[in-house]
Amino acid sequence: MSLPEHVRAAMDRLRPGWAGELGVVAVSGGADSVGLLRALVEAGGRVVVAHLNHQLRADESNGDESFVAELAGQLGVAVRTHRVSVAELGGNLEANARRVRYEWLKALTDEVGAGWIATGHTADDQAETVLHRLIRGTGLQGLRGIAPVRGNIVRPLLWVPRDDLLAYLDSQGQSFRTDSSNADTAFTRNRIRAELLPLLRTFNPAIVNVLGRLSVQAEELFAEVESETADLLRSVELPRAGEVLVLDAEKLTTLGEAKTRRVLRVLWNRERWPVTGMTFDHWRRAAMIAAGTHSAADFPDGVHVRRVGRVVQLTRTQISPPRAHEGT
Repeated sequence: MSLPEHVRAAMDRLRPGWAGELGVVAVSGGADSVGLLRALVEAGGRVVVAHLNHQLRADESNGDESFVAELAGQLGVAVRTHRVSVAELGGNLEANARRVRYEWLKALTDEVGAGWIATGHTADDQAETVLHRLIRGTGLQGLRGIAPVRGNIVRPLLWVPRDDLLAYLDSQGQSFRTDSSNADTAFTRNRIRAELLPLLRTFNPAIVNVLGRLSVQAEELFAEVESETADLLRSVELPRAGEVLVLDAEKLTTLGEAKTRRVLRVLWNRERWPVTGMTFDHWRRAAMIAAGTHSAADFPDGVHVRRVGRVVQLTRTQISPPRAHEGT
């Protein structure tokens, strides 16, 4: 199956009716996104090319922008570009770049009346993500890797190995840009790509496919566990006391620690409490409070859990960002 045929089949599965909608394609200028754009156009998609210049690599970033604009012209599709100096935002550079990119893509989708956004994540990206999460420490939820569909975002290349994509570009005589920052192994993901995955291929040449299958199996199992856990949460939750969430401690205790941890995580997500700062030890401590072996504890982002008699009470104090010091 050619790459355009694969993309058409994947889009039919992930976004039925996509061919009748306008779509936005995120194109950085790199091989993955350029391959996605060409395949979508060849598959008959109606698209607008979207390129965000993060202004992190000076002339190289501007060269990427010019390349994408020229490619869109060659393919006869509309292009929108946008510039944001991500370095000036402070904080985590990668997280800010990702947040700004998706915020702009959403705004652009609304502006042009598009129904979907396509990104060029490949099977190799999926493998790198699973490995990255394993290294940092993850559970079943993290093993799912990159979601093929999230809202109106679709990733039709998620089952395509990068080597296959590169072969397609070569067959088309299509050039692409190379991001010099991808060679910086100070970034964990780059080191996984440059060092760990090649090493793992010496143990199993099909490691990318193996990790991709693992992510699919984790997604299937996670969906079952999540449904079961939502039912358990409904069975132990009591009416709120104002802003205080109340759970039946005795019922939680009968569930055991593992199920209690899952119930608490589902509750955190439902309430939109941040979970990035929650470690396995945090979840275990919260479950131990429910079991009565601990009385109370504070958790990241202002969450407080305590056991009072036969109930567990959960509250969250909104934490305001620190105020800038005023000059004198």
